[in-house]
Amino acid sequence: MTDKPLFNRLALIGTGLIGSSIARAARAQGVVREIVATARSTVTRKRVTELQIADKVVDNNAAAVEGADLVIVCIPVGACGLVAKEIGPHLAAGAIVSDVGSVKGSVLRDMAPHLPKTVHFIPAHPVAGTEHSGPDAGFAELFVNRWCILTPPPDADKAAVEKLAAFWRALGANVETMSAEHHDLVLAVTSHLPHLIAYTIVGTADELAAVTRSEVLKFSAGGFRDFTRIAASDPTMWRDVFLANKDAVLEMLGRFNEDVSALTRAIRSGDGKTLFDHFSRTREIRRGIVNIGQDSATADFGRAHPNLPGDPLPRPYASDEK
Repeated sequence: MTDKPLFNRLALIGTGLIGSSIARAARAQGVVREIVATARSTVTRKRVTELQIADKVVDNNAAAVEGADLVIVCIPVGACGLVAKEIGPHLAAGAIVSDVGSVKGSVLRDMAPHLPKTVHFIPAHPVAGTEHSGPDAGFAELFVNRWCILTPPPDADKAAVEKLAAFWRALGANVETMSAEHHDLVLAVTSHLPHLIAYTIVGTADELAAVTRSEVLKFSAGGFRDFTRIAASDPTMWRDVFLANKDAVLEMLGRFNEDVSALTRAIRSGDGKTLFDHFSRTREIRRGIVNIGQDSATADFGRAHPNLPGDPLPRPYASDEK
């Protein structure tokens, strides 16, 4: 916990998994004096009030940002431009405005024209999350030992960038700074393409006439099970991600298709050496991720088992509002 709050008032526009986790972590670490939150849905705003993760819940974006010295937009990237246009006239001079989207080029392009020159616009991407969504899914430890990537414009105020970095460090994250263009290329490889593959494989299994849906569910092996976890992610968010970062995703998808073609040829020709060499190389990547603390080396990815019951998240798909 910090000795003195970094910000007086934090405004959160959007209170799903990321927004509600920021609220919980910021409060737990004492980095803000007050949290004001809003969400598009009346049901979500009511739930945030019930959870008491914000000091004040308001029904519109303009009211949320009034007097805030830190504004974080936690919504799908496709909606960021319209929100920036809405909040622009109501932002306090000197405020830091940021976001949490996993595409940065489009956020810079869509938001910057609507924000006054008197504020500091510093896009950010906390590389953390789960397949769950909604305010119930958030938790204060989400960002611990994860990375938050800042992509400030070239003319950004250095002191403001460092203050935002200090905020994310206080929430437990490691902080890296890079250009928006480089960020989008990196995330196309490490996040966007894997999600696209997961959505495709799960969809293919669902459409396979020779295998019934009950068999797909009943006999899911570890690999397919992990794909279904990824493919359960918020569909609105990921639709916007692929449309906003299409150039980088298409470039990586082209390279992926070339690699798949090479492995296809190896399988068809019985080239065991090529397969073994490829699998050995990818195994080392997994070990590297574990070694730097970005995942657990515990068997079965640390999942709870029948003799080790875990506590499930309450209402993990709260955003479905069903």
